[in-house]
Amino acid sequence: MKPPILSARRYLALWLPFLPTDRLRLARCGNGAPQDEDTPFALVEKQNGAQRLYALTPAALRQGLAPGLSLADARARLPQLAVAEADHPADAKILALLAARCERHTPLTALDEPHGLVLDVTGCAHLFGGEAGLFARVLQDMEALGFCVRAALATTPDAARALARFSAGGVFTPEAEAAAITRAPLAALEMEDEILLALSRAGLKTLGDVAARSSRAFASRFGADFSRKIERLFGREDVRIKPLRPPPDCMVERHFADPLSQGEQVEAALSDLMLETALLLERRGQGGRVFEASFFRADGVVRRLQVETLRPTRDPKILLRLFHEKLEVLADPLDPGFGFDALRLAVPCAEKFALTQVDFSGAAAQETERELSELLDRLTTRFGRERVLRFVHLDTHEPERESPAVPVALATPAEWPAPAPGEPPVRPLTLFDPPQPIEVLALAPDGPPARFHWRKKSHDVLRAEGPERIASEWARLDPAPFGPEAPTRDYYSVEDVEGHRFWLFRRGLYERGDDTPRWFLHGLFA
Repeated sequence: MKPPILSARRYLALWLPFLPTDRLRLARCGNGAPQDEDTPFALVEKQNGAQRLYALTPAALRQGLAPGLSLADARARLPQLAVAEADHPADAKILALLAARCERHTPLTALDEPHGLVLDVTGCAHLFGGEAGLFARVLQDMEALGFCVRAALATTPDAARALARFSAGGVFTPEAEAAAITRAPLAALEMEDEILLALSRAGLKTLGDVAARSSRAFASRFGADFSRKIERLFGREDVRIKPLRPPPDCMVERHFADPLSQGEQVEAALSDLMLETALLLERRGQGGRVFEASFFRADGVVRRLQVETLRPTRDPKILLRLFHEKLEVLADPLDPGFGFDALRLAVPCAEKFALTQVDFSGAAAQETERELSELLDRLTTRFGRERVLRFVHLDTHEPERESPAVPVALATPAEWPAPAPGEPPVRPLTLFDPPQPIEVLALAPDGPPARFHWRKKSHDVLRAEGPERIASEWARLDPAPFGPEAPTRDYYSVEDVEGHRFWLFRRGLYERGDDTPRWFLHGLFA
């Protein structure tokens, strides 16, 4: 058998064998319902037209019942069996909550169905007094929440999963891990029953028996996946987990032996994290636009607050002010409950942050730009990014799309076209959405308007400039207002006898035979 490749990475696999029944038991305890641990209980679901056992309590397992058994057979063996319907969405929700709680130990946490989690704890053990301390802390947290859990810490996710589900678990050194995997039963392969039956008929009982044989023979019969599975179980191949949340570029955290319950304590700890984050970013020459604070409560609840800035920053004063703004407008206040036993500040995506030399000739303009940026940051934090908008210029001739309002966080700087010297603006400052229909009298069918009626008032046109013909863009697929089938528009800038200037257009052309061209008022010039 090949020796395992010693991996620098370490993975902690958690298996909750009674997760569905534990979830239901805890829910009933919360409602005040009495619980009897010795009463056999099972969750059932419909499989192939029959009600079958899906999950059982330890008391039901001790009576000889097993998942997959039909409910009729189970009731025949154990008439006093209590049952309830399985709820897979509720199981998935509670597992996701447990994964979020485990993020206090490592940001790299992944689901491991069924009813399991895998944590990449590489480089985290020293924060808890070593791997044994981390292992004990995770188990203690899970058991304190009322869940039965078995865990194993190994060099690959597959090995850790196998040792958690098919052995007594524990912290395994590479040497102990190889010996434990060798003794593991064939079921640890978690492959189809036909494959396991074929291996058993060949006289193989453990993974060690399989590893002692040539991998080519197995690959030719069972496929390449079989050989890869063996390689991963014995630590010769490491496949990284896919965490629920991508790892941040920069992260600092604090763990507290005595949970923080006072607002002043939480604020002071958060301020310390910001200072440490600023120093870390400064050493890297980086800044951030998004900062996320995670508050881990002692009862397992995790709250996250996120603030954004328009420009990269690492100023702790600015960040603390933004988090204050965020806390003040929370619909659901940040309740410490029994206290926060861990805080984390993360920068999901850091970017280059270059210090610029102050130009004293334009110091006033630079200061104004900085103040405007900070104001927009506070408004975005208080009201939300979708409510603080900025007009941007798009390179299109369609009036409705030329200057859309987008969130300031998404707006990119763009040059607005300046009018020719001495000439009035080409486009009006006010646009109606949708354009307002008007009645027009023109001297020729496709000519400029001579008089129009709008809002119960007639306007005699003194001057008219146009037409500016705007047709549909060939690349547009949407039908309105400028899709490929939209009628051509002829725009006119007109001035009435009172000096008011309007922007009118005729939709459709008589010369093309369009059906009843109509006139609209689209905008007002200042």
